[in-house]
Amino acid sequence: MQRRWLTLPVTGLALLIVLTTLSAQEASEEPQKSLLPEAYPPGELGTIVKLGEEIVARTHEHPLSKQYIGNKLNCTSCHLENGTNPQAASFLGVASAYPAWSPREKRVITLEDRVLNCFMRSQNGIRPPLGSKVSVAITAYITWLSSGSEIKMNHQKPLGPRHVQPLSLQAELAEERRGAKLYAARCADCHDASGAGTSEGPPVWGTDSYNDGAGLSRNDKLAAWLKVAMPPGETDLTEQEALDIAAYVNSHSRPHFILEEHLPPVEQRGVYDWQPAAAPAK
Repeated sequence: MQRRWLTLPVTGLALLIVLTTLSAQEASEEPQKSLLPEAYPPGELGTIVKLGEEIVARTHEHPLSKQYIGNKLNCTSCHLENGTNPQAASFLGVASAYPAWSPREKRVITLEDRVLNCFMRSQNGIRPPLGSKVSVAITAYITWLSSGSEIKMNHQKPLGPRHVQPLSLQAELAEERRGAKLYAARCADCHDASGAGTSEGPPVWGTDSYNDGAGLSRNDKLAAWLKVAMPPGETDLTEQEALDIAAYVNSHSRPHFILEEHLPPVEQRGVYDWQPAAAPAK
């Protein structure tokens, strides 16, 4: 009798552990649902927000954006799940951080600036005209994903509240040879051994990938993103593994970034590359 009464609490405890584990798994599988707006805005605004979502998902082939793209990447190639993944370069809450100071541009930039600059670097294309339908649609979509977020402009960098955190390891500790083995084991099935990509994953080097002006061309930036984003569904890379893979990926050739080659005609730039006029000669 004592043995029977002893097993009941143990069995109940085991069941509780299983149920708790399942509940935790369910919660972790859909953490972003509670962060997403409940519905699209009504009317024309909702139409533009949906258009922005479509462009984010199919940037390099969407009829409105493909003319500005120079590779085979989409916005969602880096901003996973159309930017709704709360970890991998998330769009959630991003609009609340703008206008923001940008050390690279050495000026305060808007969210629209930030979006357009990605076309030049991560997508190796031409900066779309300021105020174009592509620009407004993507910005509207990101702003919609920031619904309810507290405005807190970033005075240090153009980063949102859920930006990818840097690794604790120094980039100099990366080892390409280890990265090559890890890439073959963990990445090649989706991105191909050649890095040219497959139907399951985008190109990660070569002419169809990001250029060397993109943030991900830096090993520390790419490694931090890999740590929270890859492989999909099993993001279990250690910091060292992520750094090694980043070093291997970025050791390959990719397009060289020359700013002037990625800017639209002067009349379509807004004041992106504005410089003070020279003082009049005396």
